[in-house]
Order: sequence, then structure tokens, then C-alpha cells
Amino acid sequence: MDASDRANWLRAVLISAIVYFLAGIAFAALANQAASHQMRVTWRLAAWIISAAVFAAHITYEQLRRRSSPATTALHTSLAVALGAFAIAVAANVHARAASSYKYSHALALVAWPVVTALPAYIVALTATAVIRLRRSIT
Repeated sequence: MDASDRANWLRAVLISAIVYFLAGIAFAALANQAASHQMRVTWRLAAWIISAAVFAAHITYEQLRRRSSPATTALHTSLAVALGAFAIAVAANVHARAASSYKYSHALALVAWPVVTALPAYIVALTATAVIRLRRSIT
């Protein structure tokens, strides 16, 4: 793997992670300001839809542009998910410190959120890329 190839996949991971983070923070803020429960649910669903679209786009990029193996695709996409979750956990810690007089820490979230999101993302990406490869070989 040359330096430009490494930069390309790393750039895709970082851009995806930033979008996950921004979607999580922005839609959470909108959900917290919602006037009704229905709007709160709608904003949270919007965050899920944006994240799913980014996830699908990342898998597509890895498969069509980079021609990555299923394992590499799964690794890169789950890394982006983990970094996004870690950034949200950092934001949750900052918010908890600022909002709480007890200075309660969400330190466990710094480890748990990336792991809890990355493992399913890896499995879904690996399965999706295997299906893509299988369908490509059939047609």
C-alpha cells in the first residue's frame, strides 16, 4: 500500500467519522428542542437515516472505487463508526462536566460507545460486501 492509497482510505474514514459526529450532535440538539415527542422521534430518525446513508456510501466507495476486500471494507467502515462514536462520547463527557454540579463522568462511554457501534458495523459491512461480491460474480 503506497502513501496516496493510505491517505485515500484514511480520508474516507475521517470524513465519515466527522459526518457521524455532526449528525449525532446536530440532530440531538434539534431533538432536545423539539416541541413534541413526535418531532423528537423524527429528528432522531433523521440522524439514523443520515448515518445509514454515510455507512452505505462508505461501503460503496470501498467496493467500487478502491476495490477493497470485504474484510478491508468492513475494517475501514467500522473504524469510521468507532471514531464517530468516540467523538460523540467525548462531547457527552464535556457536556456532563459543564451541566452537572456533581461532575459525573461518562468515561466508560469513551470505550463502550466505539466498541458497541463498531462491532455490529463490522459484521454488517462484511456481510454487505460479501453479498455485493456474490451478486457481482453471478451477473
